[in-house]
Amino acid sequence: MNLIESVRVALRGLSANKLRTVLTMLGIIIGVAAVITLLSVGQGVQNLITEQLQSAGSNLLIVLPVNIAENAGGPPRGDLRRTFEPSLTLGDLEAIRDPLRLPDVVAAAPEVSGLNSVNHGRNTVTIQVSGVTPEYETVRNFRVAEGSFITDQDVATRARVAVLGTQAVERLFEPDEYPIGRTIRIERIPFQVIGIMEEKGGTAFGSEDEVIFVPLSTAQERLQPRLRNARGEPLLSVIYVQVASEERLDSAKRAIEELLRERHNIQFRDDDDFTVINQKDIIDIFGRITGVVTLFLGAIAAISLLVGGIGIMNIMLVSVTERTREIGIRKAVGARRRDILAQFLIEAVVLSMIGGFLGIALGWAGAVAISRLQDDLRAVVSLDSILLATGFSAAVGLFFGIYPATRAASLNPIEALRYE
Repeated sequence: MNLIESVRVALRGLSANKLRTVLTMLGIIIGVAAVITLLSVGQGVQNLITEQLQSAGSNLLIVLPVNIAENAGGPPRGDLRRTFEPSLTLGDLEAIRDPLRLPDVVAAAPEVSGLNSVNHGRNTVTIQVSGVTPEYETVRNFRVAEGSFITDQDVATRARVAVLGTQAVERLFEPDEYPIGRTIRIERIPFQVIGIMEEKGGTAFGSEDEVIFVPLSTAQERLQPRLRNARGEPLLSVIYVQVASEERLDSAKRAIEELLRERHNIQFRDDDDFTVINQKDIIDIFGRITGVVTLFLGAIAAISLLVGGIGIMNIMLVSVTERTREIGIRKAVGARRRDILAQFLIEAVVLSMIGGFLGIALGWAGAVAISRLQDDLRAVVSLDSILLATGFSAAVGLFFGIYPATRAASLNPIEALRYE
Protein backbone atom coordinates (compact mmCIF):
# COMPACT_ATOMS: atom_id res chain seq x y z
CA MET A 1 0.00 0.00 0.00
CA ASN A 2 1.52 3.32 -1.05
CA LEU A 3 1.49 6.52 1.02
CA ILE A 4 -1.43 8.16 -0.84
CA GLU A 5 -3.62 5.09 -0.43
CA SER A 6 -2.66 4.89 3.27
CA VAL A 7 -3.72 8.51 3.75
CA ARG A 8 -7.05 7.82 2.03
CA VAL A 9 -7.67 4.81 4.29
CA ALA A 10 -6.76 6.94 7.32
CA LEU A 11 -9.21 9.68 6.28
CA ARG A 12 -11.98 7.12 5.76
CA GLY A 13 -11.29 5.68 9.19
CA LEU A 14 -11.36 9.10 10.84
CA SER A 15 -14.55 10.15 9.04
CA ALA A 16 -16.39 7.06 10.27
CA ASN A 17 -16.87 8.76 13.64
CA LYS A 18 -16.64 12.50 13.01
CA LEU A 19 -17.56 13.77 16.50
CA ARG A 20 -14.99 11.53 18.17
CA THR A 21 -12.34 12.65 15.68
CA VAL A 22 -13.08 16.35 16.26
CA LEU A 23 -12.96 15.97 20.03
CA THR A 24 -9.67 14.09 19.74
CA MET A 25 -8.16 16.82 17.56
CA LEU A 26 -9.34 19.55 19.94
CA GLY A 27 -6.34 19.08 22.24
CA ILE A 28 -3.93 19.42 19.31
CA ILE A 29 -5.82 22.43 17.90
CA ILE A 30 -5.77 24.28 21.23
CA GLY A 31 -2.12 23.40 21.88
CA VAL A 32 -0.86 24.53 18.47
CA ALA A 33 -3.01 27.69 18.58
CA ALA A 34 -1.63 28.57 22.02
CA VAL A 35 1.97 28.01 20.91
CA ILE A 36 1.52 30.11 17.75
CA THR A 37 -0.26 32.94 19.60
CA LEU A 38 2.19 33.15 22.50
CA LEU A 39 5.31 32.93 20.32
CA SER A 40 3.89 35.56 17.95
CA VAL A 41 2.93 37.95 20.75
CA GLY A 42 6.32 37.38 22.42
CA GLN A 43 8.11 38.25 19.19
CA GLY A 44 5.88 41.30 18.82
CA VAL A 45 6.74 42.48 22.34
CA GLN A 46 10.43 41.99 21.62
CA ASN A 47 10.17 44.04 18.42
CA LEU A 48 8.18 46.74 20.23
CA ILE A 49 10.82 47.10 22.95
CA THR A 50 13.60 47.22 20.35
CA GLU A 51 11.77 49.90 18.33
CA GLN A 52 11.15 51.99 21.44
CA LEU A 53 14.79 51.80 22.49
CA GLN A 54 16.01 52.61 18.99
CA SER A 55 13.58 55.52 18.73
CA ALA A 56 15.61 57.25 21.43
CA GLY A 57 18.33 57.72 18.82
CA SER A 58 20.70 55.65 16.72
CA ASN A 59 24.14 54.46 17.90
CA LEU A 60 23.54 56.09 21.28
CA LEU A 61 25.52 56.22 24.51
CA ILE A 62 23.81 57.65 27.61
CA VAL A 63 26.09 59.28 30.17
CA LEU A 64 24.45 59.60 33.61
CA PRO A 65 25.87 61.73 36.43
CA VAL A 66 25.71 58.98 39.10
CA ASN A 67 27.10 55.48 39.50
CA ILE A 68 24.04 53.28 38.97
CA ALA A 69 25.78 50.04 39.93
CA GLU A 70 27.06 51.49 43.20
CA ASN A 71 23.74 53.07 44.21
CA ALA A 72 21.75 49.93 43.28
CA GLY A 73 23.97 47.52 45.16
CA GLY A 74 22.97 48.46 48.70
CA PRO A 75 24.14 51.13 51.16
CA PRO A 76 26.56 53.61 49.58
CA ARG A 77 30.23 53.32 50.39
CA GLY A 78 32.56 56.16 51.30
CA ASP A 79 31.63 59.81 51.05
CA LEU A 80 27.83 60.18 50.83
CA ARG A 81 28.12 63.51 49.03
CA ARG A 82 30.34 61.99 46.34
CA THR A 83 27.98 59.01 45.95
CA PHE A 84 24.80 60.98 45.31
CA GLU A 85 25.99 64.35 44.01
CA PRO A 86 25.51 64.67 40.22
CA SER A 87 28.88 64.96 38.49
CA LEU A 88 28.45 66.03 34.86
CA THR A 89 29.28 69.62 33.89
CA LEU A 90 29.43 71.70 30.71
CA GLY A 91 33.20 71.15 30.78
CA ASP A 92 32.63 67.40 30.53
CA LEU A 93 30.29 68.02 27.60
CA GLU A 94 32.90 70.07 25.72
CA ALA A 95 35.55 67.41 26.39
CA ILE A 96 33.27 64.69 24.98
CA ARG A 97 32.65 66.84 21.90
CA ASP A 98 36.40 67.24 21.29
CA PRO A 99 37.15 65.29 18.05
CA LEU A 100 40.83 65.02 18.97
CA ARG A 101 40.04 63.15 22.19
CA LEU A 102 36.99 61.21 20.98
CA PRO A 103 37.05 60.83 17.17
CA ASP A 104 34.17 58.30 17.20
CA VAL A 105 31.72 60.83 18.65
CA VAL A 106 29.50 62.48 16.04
CA ALA A 107 27.46 64.70 18.37
CA ALA A 108 26.60 65.13 22.04
CA ALA A 109 23.35 66.53 23.42
CA PRO A 110 23.16 67.67 27.07
CA GLU A 111 19.96 67.82 29.10
CA VAL A 112 19.04 69.27 32.46
CA SER A 113 15.54 68.39 33.59
CA GLY A 114 13.17 68.67 36.52
CA LEU A 115 9.50 68.80 37.43
CA ASN A 116 8.13 72.33 37.29
CA SER A 117 4.80 74.05 37.72
CA VAL A 118 3.50 75.24 34.35
CA ASN A 119 0.50 77.49 33.86
CA HIS A 120 -1.60 78.62 30.92
CA GLY A 121 -4.97 80.25 31.38
CA ARG A 122 -6.95 78.20 33.89
CA ASN A 123 -4.73 75.13 33.51
CA THR A 124 -1.89 74.54 35.95
CA VAL A 125 0.11 71.30 35.74
CA THR A 126 3.30 69.85 37.12
CA ILE A 127 5.31 68.57 34.19
CA GLN A 128 8.88 67.73 33.19
CA VAL A 129 10.77 70.69 31.76
CA SER A 130 14.06 69.89 30.01
CA GLY A 131 16.77 72.33 29.09
CA VAL A 132 18.44 71.22 25.85
CA THR A 133 20.54 72.41 22.92
CA PRO A 134 19.83 72.19 19.14
CA GLU A 135 21.78 68.90 18.93
CA TYR A 136 19.07 67.20 20.97
CA GLU A 137 16.74 67.05 17.96
CA THR A 138 19.24 65.08 15.86
CA VAL A 139 20.85 62.92 18.52
CA ARG A 140 17.54 61.80 20.05
CA ASN A 141 15.80 61.49 16.65
CA PHE A 142 12.99 63.70 17.93
CA ARG A 143 11.63 66.10 15.33
CA VAL A 144 9.43 69.20 15.41
CA ALA A 145 5.99 68.69 13.86
CA GLU A 146 5.02 72.38 13.81
CA GLY A 147 6.99 75.57 14.35
CA SER A 148 10.72 75.41 15.13
CA PHE A 149 13.09 73.85 17.64
CA ILE A 150 15.52 75.60 19.96
CA THR A 151 18.43 77.29 18.14
CA ASP A 152 22.01 78.18 19.07
CA GLN A 153 20.92 81.82 19.33
CA ASP A 154 18.20 80.87 21.84
CA VAL A 155 20.86 79.15 23.99
CA ALA A 156 23.33 82.03 23.64
CA THR A 157 20.77 84.73 24.56
CA ARG A 158 19.03 82.64 27.27
CA ALA A 159 15.77 83.11 25.40
CA ARG A 160 12.50 82.35 27.15
CA VAL A 161 11.07 80.10 24.46
CA ALA A 162 9.51 76.65 24.76
CA VAL A 163 8.80 73.64 22.54
CA LEU A 164 5.96 71.40 23.73
CA GLY A 165 5.33 67.68 23.46
CA THR A 166 1.90 66.63 22.22
CA GLN A 167 0.63 65.55 25.66
CA ALA A 168 1.91 68.78 27.20
CA VAL A 169 -0.17 70.65 24.61
CA GLU A 170 -3.27 68.63 25.53
CA ARG A 171 -2.81 69.33 29.24
CA LEU A 172 -2.22 73.06 28.89
CA PHE A 173 -4.35 74.20 25.95
CA GLU A 174 -7.98 73.87 24.95
CA PRO A 175 -8.71 71.65 21.91
CA ASP A 176 -9.56 74.62 19.69
CA GLU A 177 -6.58 76.73 20.82
CA TYR A 178 -3.44 76.97 18.64
CA PRO A 179 -0.38 76.87 20.96
CA ILE A 180 2.37 78.38 18.78
CA GLY A 181 2.87 82.05 19.61
CA ARG A 182 1.06 81.75 22.94
CA THR A 183 2.66 82.43 26.30
CA ILE A 184 2.93 79.87 29.09
CA ARG A 185 4.37 80.42 32.55
CA ILE A 186 6.96 78.04 33.96
CA GLU A 187 7.49 78.74 37.67
CA ARG A 188 5.73 82.10 36.99
CA ILE A 189 8.28 82.99 34.30
CA PRO A 190 6.72 83.72 30.87
CA PHE A 191 7.86 81.57 27.93
CA GLN A 192 6.70 81.86 24.33
CA VAL A 193 5.72 78.62 22.59
CA ILE A 194 7.67 78.32 19.32
CA GLY A 195 7.09 74.68 18.36
CA ILE A 196 5.28 71.38 18.90
CA MET A 197 7.16 68.09 18.78
CA GLU A 198 5.98 65.10 16.76
CA GLU A 199 4.21 62.39 18.74
CA LYS A 200 6.72 59.82 19.93
CA GLY A 201 4.86 57.73 22.50
CA GLY A 202 6.29 55.95 25.51
CA THR A 203 9.89 54.75 25.37
CA ALA A 204 12.37 53.18 27.75
CA PHE A 205 13.08 56.73 28.95
CA GLY A 206 9.44 57.50 29.80
CA SER A 207 6.80 59.38 27.84
CA GLU A 208 8.57 62.05 25.82
CA ASP A 209 5.29 63.56 24.66
CA GLU A 210 4.68 64.98 28.15
CA VAL A 211 7.77 67.19 28.19
CA ILE A 212 8.46 70.89 27.61
CA PHE A 213 11.83 71.81 26.06
CA VAL A 214 13.55 75.13 26.77
CA PRO A 215 17.09 76.40 26.00
CA LEU A 216 19.72 74.75 28.22
CA SER A 217 21.13 78.07 29.44
CA THR A 218 17.66 79.35 30.35
CA ALA A 219 16.87 76.21 32.35
CA GLN A 220 20.17 76.35 34.24
CA GLU A 221 19.84 80.05 35.10
CA ARG A 222 16.10 80.43 35.75
CA LEU A 223 14.55 77.00 36.43
CA GLN A 224 17.39 74.97 38.03
CA PRO A 225 19.66 77.65 39.53
CA ARG A 226 20.61 75.46 42.51
CA LEU A 227 21.77 72.51 40.38
CA ARG A 228 25.49 73.29 40.72
CA ASN A 229 28.54 71.51 42.10
CA ALA A 230 30.78 72.65 44.93
CA ARG A 231 32.72 74.90 42.52
CA GLY A 232 29.52 76.62 41.39
CA GLU A 233 29.47 75.02 37.91
CA PRO A 234 26.02 74.21 36.45
CA LEU A 235 25.34 70.47 36.38
CA LEU A 236 23.70 68.30 33.73
CA SER A 237 21.09 65.59 34.22
CA VAL A 238 22.35 63.46 31.31
CA ILE A 239 24.47 63.64 28.15
CA TYR A 240 23.36 61.74 25.04
CA VAL A 241 26.28 60.83 22.81
CA GLN A 242 25.84 59.76 19.18
CA VAL A 243 28.61 57.51 17.86
CA ALA A 244 29.70 57.16 14.22
CA SER A 245 28.62 53.52 13.89
CA GLU A 246 27.28 50.61 15.91
CA GLU A 247 30.66 48.86 15.66
CA ARG A 248 32.33 51.80 17.45
CA LEU A 249 29.95 51.91 20.42
CA ASP A 250 32.11 49.79 22.74
CA SER A 251 35.35 51.63 21.96
CA ALA A 252 33.63 55.02 22.31
CA LYS A 253 32.18 53.96 25.65
CA ARG A 254 35.63 52.99 26.98
CA ALA A 255 37.12 56.25 25.70
CA ILE A 256 34.41 58.34 27.41
CA GLU A 257 34.90 56.46 30.69
CA GLU A 258 38.67 57.07 30.57
CA LEU A 259 38.11 60.74 29.73
CA LEU A 260 35.64 61.35 32.58
CA ARG A 261 37.76 59.44 35.13
CA GLU A 262 40.67 61.71 34.18
CA ARG A 263 38.56 64.89 34.39
CA HIS A 264 36.98 63.89 37.73
CA ASN A 265 40.33 62.86 39.26
CA ILE A 266 39.14 59.31 39.96
CA GLN A 267 41.99 57.05 41.06
CA PHE A 268 42.59 53.51 39.77
CA ARG A 269 40.69 51.62 42.50
CA ASP A 270 37.99 54.23 43.15
CA ASP A 271 34.44 53.87 41.87
CA ASP A 272 33.22 56.09 39.05
CA ASP A 273 30.84 58.96 39.86
CA PHE A 274 29.10 58.48 36.51
CA THR A 275 27.67 55.71 34.33
CA VAL A 276 27.94 55.22 30.56
CA ILE A 277 25.13 53.07 29.17
CA ASN A 278 25.38 51.44 25.76
CA GLN A 279 22.07 51.49 23.88
CA LYS A 280 22.98 48.22 22.13
CA ASP A 281 23.55 46.51 25.49
CA ILE A 282 20.09 47.58 26.67
CA ILE A 283 18.50 46.22 23.50
CA ASP A 284 20.38 42.91 23.87
CA ILE A 285 19.38 42.55 27.53
CA PHE A 286 15.71 43.21 26.84
CA GLY A 287 15.88 40.89 23.83
CA ARG A 288 17.26 38.04 25.96
CA ILE A 289 14.66 38.61 28.67
CA THR A 290 11.70 38.66 26.29
CA GLY A 291 13.15 35.67 24.42
CA VAL A 292 13.33 33.59 27.59
CA VAL A 293 9.82 34.64 28.63
CA THR A 294 8.48 33.78 25.18
CA LEU A 295 10.06 30.33 25.21
CA PHE A 296 8.76 29.73 28.73
CA LEU A 297 5.21 30.65 27.69
CA GLY A 298 5.55 28.52 24.57
CA ALA A 299 6.69 25.56 26.67
CA ILE A 300 3.67 25.95 28.94
CA ALA A 301 1.39 26.05 25.91
CA ALA A 302 3.10 22.93 24.53
CA ILE A 303 1.83 20.98 27.55
CA SER A 304 -1.62 21.01 25.99
CA LEU A 305 -0.06 19.33 22.94
CA LEU A 306 1.01 16.45 25.18
CA VAL A 307 -2.52 16.24 26.51
CA GLY A 308 -3.75 16.15 22.93
CA GLY A 309 -1.23 13.38 22.19
CA ILE A 310 -2.60 11.28 25.03
CA GLY A 311 -6.06 11.77 23.54
CA ILE A 312 -4.76 10.52 20.19
CA MET A 313 -3.27 7.43 21.81
CA ASN A 314 -6.52 6.74 23.60
CA ILE A 315 -8.67 7.03 20.49
CA MET A 316 -6.23 4.95 18.43
CA LEU A 317 -6.37 2.15 21.00
CA VAL A 318 -10.15 2.27 20.78
CA SER A 319 -9.87 2.20 16.99
CA VAL A 320 -7.61 -0.88 17.11
CA THR A 321 -10.14 -2.69 19.30
CA GLU A 322 -13.06 -1.74 17.05
CA ARG A 323 -11.21 -2.77 13.89
CA THR A 324 -9.71 -6.03 15.15
CA ARG A 325 -11.70 -8.10 12.66
CA GLU A 326 -10.68 -5.74 9.83
CA ILE A 327 -7.03 -6.18 10.80
CA GLY A 328 -7.49 -9.97 10.75
CA ILE A 329 -8.97 -9.86 7.24
CA ARG A 330 -6.13 -7.65 5.97
CA LYS A 331 -3.54 -10.03 7.37
CA ALA A 332 -5.40 -13.05 5.97
CA VAL A 333 -5.28 -11.60 2.43
CA GLY A 334 -1.56 -10.90 2.62
CA ALA A 335 -1.03 -7.66 4.52
CA ARG A 336 2.35 -7.69 6.25
CA ARG A 337 3.06 -6.54 9.78
CA ARG A 338 4.72 -3.35 8.57
CA ASP A 339 1.67 -2.53 6.40
CA ILE A 340 -0.63 -2.62 9.45
CA LEU A 341 1.93 -0.66 11.48
CA ALA A 342 2.22 2.01 8.78
CA GLN A 343 -1.57 2.23 8.38
CA PHE A 344 -2.21 3.11 12.01
CA LEU A 345 0.86 5.34 12.32
CA ILE A 346 -0.26 7.34 9.27
CA GLU A 347 -3.75 7.57 10.73
CA ALA A 348 -2.37 9.01 13.98
CA VAL A 349 -0.11 11.48 12.14
CA VAL A 350 -2.95 12.58 9.81
CA LEU A 351 -5.16 13.16 12.86
CA SER A 352 -2.54 15.32 14.56
CA MET A 353 -1.56 17.17 11.35
CA ILE A 354 -5.15 18.17 10.57
CA GLY A 355 -5.44 19.42 14.14
CA GLY A 356 -2.11 21.21 13.69
CA PHE A 357 -3.23 23.05 10.54
CA LEU A 358 -6.47 24.11 12.20
CA GLY A 359 -4.47 25.21 15.24
CA ILE A 360 -2.19 27.35 13.05
CA ALA A 361 -5.21 29.15 11.59
CA LEU A 362 -6.69 29.67 15.07
CA GLY A 363 -3.33 30.84 16.47
CA TRP A 364 -2.89 33.30 13.61
CA ALA A 365 -6.36 34.70 14.28
CA GLY A 366 -5.54 34.96 17.99
CA ALA A 367 -2.32 36.86 17.29
CA VAL A 368 -4.14 39.30 15.00
CA ALA A 369 -6.88 39.80 17.62
CA ILE A 370 -4.33 40.61 20.35
CA SER A 371 -2.55 43.06 18.01
CA ARG A 372 -5.81 44.93 17.45
CA LEU A 373 -6.40 45.23 21.19
CA GLN A 374 -3.07 47.05 21.63
CA ASP A 375 -2.22 49.85 19.19
CA ASP A 376 1.58 49.70 19.55
CA LEU A 377 1.87 45.90 19.59
CA ARG A 378 2.18 44.01 16.30
CA ALA A 379 2.27 40.25 16.84
CA VAL A 380 4.66 38.56 14.42
CA VAL A 381 3.60 35.13 13.13
CA SER A 382 6.97 33.86 11.94
CA LEU A 383 7.70 30.87 9.72
CA ASP A 384 9.78 29.40 12.55
CA SER A 385 6.82 29.31 14.93
CA ILE A 386 4.59 27.71 12.26
CA LEU A 387 7.19 25.05 11.43
CA LEU A 388 7.80 24.42 15.13
CA ALA A 389 4.10 23.95 15.87
CA THR A 390 3.54 21.80 12.77
CA GLY A 391 6.58 19.63 13.40
CA PHE A 392 5.72 19.22 17.05
CA SER A 393 2.15 18.21 16.30
CA ALA A 394 3.37 15.63 13.74
CA ALA A 395 5.88 14.32 16.27
CA VAL A 396 3.13 14.05 18.89
CA GLY A 397 0.95 12.04 16.49
CA LEU A 398 3.88 9.78 15.56
CA PHE A 399 5.01 9.24 19.15
CA PHE A 400 1.60 8.57 20.63
CA GLY A 401 0.57 6.47 17.62
CA ILE A 402 3.47 4.03 17.92
CA TYR A 403 1.99 1.92 20.72
CA PRO A 404 -1.52 1.52 19.20
CA ALA A 405 0.01 0.80 15.78
CA THR A 406 2.40 -1.77 17.24
CA ARG A 407 -0.47 -3.40 19.10
CA ALA A 408 -2.52 -3.59 15.88
CA ALA A 409 0.40 -5.03 13.92
CA SER A 410 1.02 -7.68 16.59
CA LEU A 411 -2.50 -9.13 16.48
CA ASN A 412 -2.75 -12.81 15.57
CA PRO A 413 -4.79 -12.99 12.31
CA ILE A 414 -6.70 -16.13 13.42
CA GLU A 415 -7.62 -14.61 16.78
CA ALA A 416 -8.53 -11.35 15.02
CA LEU A 417 -10.89 -13.13 12.59
CA ARG A 418 -12.66 -14.84 15.47
CA TYR A 419 -13.07 -11.51 17.36
CA GLU A 420 -16.65 -10.31 17.71
